[in-house]
Amino acid sequence: MPAISRDEVAHLARLSRLALTDEELDTYAGQLDSILSHVRVIAEVTADVPATASPNPTANVARPDTVTPGLTPEQALSGAPAVEQQRFMVPQILGEGE
Repeated sequence: MPAISRDEVAHLARLSRLALTDEELDTYAGQLDSILSHVRVIAEVTADVPATASPNPTANVARPDTVTPGLTPEQALSGAPAVEQQRFMVPQILGEGE
C-alpha cells in the first residue's frame, strides 16, 4: 500500500494553491511515496536511538571563575604614547560638531 495516494497529493496541491496536471499528480504521488517510504525505514532503524544534540557526551569545559588582580591605571597607561587625565590620548578623527 502506498504511503500517500494520488488523491492526497491532489488535496495537498489544492491546499497549496498549486494547479497540477494529471501527469504531475501521478509523478509527485510516486516521488512522495518513495520519500515517505525512505523516512519510514530510517525511523525503524533509529527507533531505539535516543535523541541527542551531539554524539559525544560533553561536560562543562569552562574553567571556574577566579578573581585575579588587574592592572592599575598607571600600569595600563605606562606604554601609551600620550596620556591626558588618566586616559589614552588619541588623535581626533571627527570634527567638533560630529
